[in-house]
Amino acid sequence: MKIGFNEGCNRFCEDHSVLKDLKLCEKYGFDYIDIQSECLDRDLKAGKFTIEQLGDWFKSHNLTMLSYNALKFFNMKQTQAEKDAVMAELDEIINRCLILDCKMIVVVPSENITVHATRAEIRTDAVAVLKEMVKKVEPHGIKLSIEFCGSPGMTINRFEDAYAIVQEVDSPLVGVTLDQYHFHAMASEWAALEKADGKKIFVWHLNDTEDMPCGAAYNTDEKRLWPDDPRGCLDHKRYADTLKRIGFEGNCCTVEVFRPDYYELTQEENVRTAAEVTRSHVEKYWNQSVASPSFS
Repeated sequence: MKIGFNEGCNRFCEDHSVLKDLKLCEKYGFDYIDIQSECLDRDLKAGKFTIEQLGDWFKSHNLTMLSYNALKFFNMKQTQAEKDAVMAELDEIINRCLILDCKMIVVVPSENITVHATRAEIRTDAVAVLKEMVKKVEPHGIKLSIEFCGSPGMTINRFEDAYAIVQEVDSPLVGVTLDQYHFHAMASEWAALEKADGKKIFVWHLNDTEDMPCGAAYNTDEKRLWPDDPRGCLDHKRYADTLKRIGFEGNCCTVEVFRPDYYELTQEENVRTAAEVTRSHVEKYWNQSVASPSFS
């Protein structure tokens, strides 16, 4: 199992830069990085580098870009102009991915929409949008990974809904991002994950979280913790064992937290700590054998 770093961990550390993250991730032994679109856009706007210079860096180093994270709010657009804007953004991201040799785009559902859409209506819309997106990414072999987000205001906020959409799209280029915090935060069903095809899970985001009520307004990303923090409540063994049993083939877990306390660290302290806890987690939970399936 390889390890990855998501820039959500340190995007607000003092004097943060993407290029520094790349160098630090390689220094501390990460195999992959999820580059956050906010970080990339910020640095490009500041003129710290060009996208071509970033692509050249990857060509001469061992660190690989696992995903472009993310195209946000892709679904439930109400006007043609809004729909066209999503596709135009996808076109730009594809161009960047080609330069960065990135083969995965995480797509995030819309939140706090004004129409009172049912789950069925949301599913139908998401399937239609993703099928159009597939037409754009297919010539380049780029995958799309839906990240359901465990918040009441999100249109796709549980694993079973995201997985149903993936099944209906029925493309080898469309899968799910399984974020442990998001799975827990809106009480996604373990039974749904246990019956899923692990090959349809493209990205595994590793983290822990304080034990907050599911769906509470204050149960936000800021409650995340490094995996195995004593204050955490997630069943890490169950996540790892389940992914093994259903045939997860991603061969990587990416640490992703958004905790304000961690932004007080230096960028290097943050990356070093993330590497230590992620490597320890893999050794503890993934590199151990797992018993044969016994799902109830």
